Amino acid sequence: MKIMAAILLIVLVGSWVLLNAQAGSKYRRITKLPMEGIRLRPFLPPILSILDKFGIMARFPMFFFKIQRSIQKVYGNRLSAELTMLYVGEMISYSWILLMTGCVLTFMLGGNFGMILGVILAVILPLSMVRDLHTKVQKRDQDILMELPELLSKIVLLVGAGETVQKAIAHCVERRKTDTDHPLYRELIRMTDDLEGGYSFQQSFENFSKRCAVQEVSVFTTTVLLNFRRGGNDFVMALTDLSRVLWEKRKSITRTRGEQASSKLVFPMVVIFLVVVVLVGTPAFLMMNF
Repeated sequence: MKIMAAILLIVLVGSWVLLNAQAGSKYRRITKLPMEGIRLRPFLPPILSILDKFGIMARFPMFFFKIQRSIQKVYGNRLSAELTMLYVGEMISYSWILLMTGCVLTFMLGGNFGMILGVILAVILPLSMVRDLHTKVQKRDQDILMELPELLSKIVLLVGAGETVQKAIAHCVERRKTDTDHPLYRELIRMTDDLEGGYSFQQSFENFSKRCAVQEVSVFTTTVLLNFRRGGNDFVMALTDLSRVLWEKRKSITRTRGEQASSKLVFPMVVIFLVVVVLVGTPAFLMMNF
């Protein structure tokens, strides 16, 4: 087993060195793209060249499309293909390193444990990265849904006071212009930039809805575009009805997050209970032995 581990280690290290020497500036440029959580940038060019030359992402379109769709939601459509390749390269790089680590452990300690552990971790870690990405997307969508009814309530108040829809939205965005970390206001700021750049209100609003990619935002966009030209009480009533529905959605998300938070406390509470049992029960057990 040691000989097999040594041969596999030589193949993995040698192939990485060879591919790294052949990797072009295209792949090195991709590794420099800004993306949160990418830690193995120096290790990535050979992996990216393998993905590109062998068309691995094209062979499994459904799996990698889901990853790209999640990346588009978090980081936008611009450079989504390159960012997807970067993220997949990071996943494979972790697997590559874990396999090499398993070979080293097997060569040093003997037996099959090191290799088995390396293979298991090489499979589990990329899957956990995919799950973490989908969790980020889910949190982003929930953050948008949590803030949307509040934004809509402000728009209803401003429109009821005599403002136009466009000015009401611009006023709400202006008050939160520094809040670029929130996904909803980040996309709204881009929408106002599109308006200032010459896009029509309808085009910029539709692009805003596509970037958010949340069903409730699409309903909000459709309601506004259908009614904003008419204005008056009908428009305010339509927004008020939608606001009521969105507040119910917000309550549901709040309850879900509360349940998730309470479920996360179960394991620490069990550990604390076991520690208390040991601390209380050990003296009594020792006294019984006497």
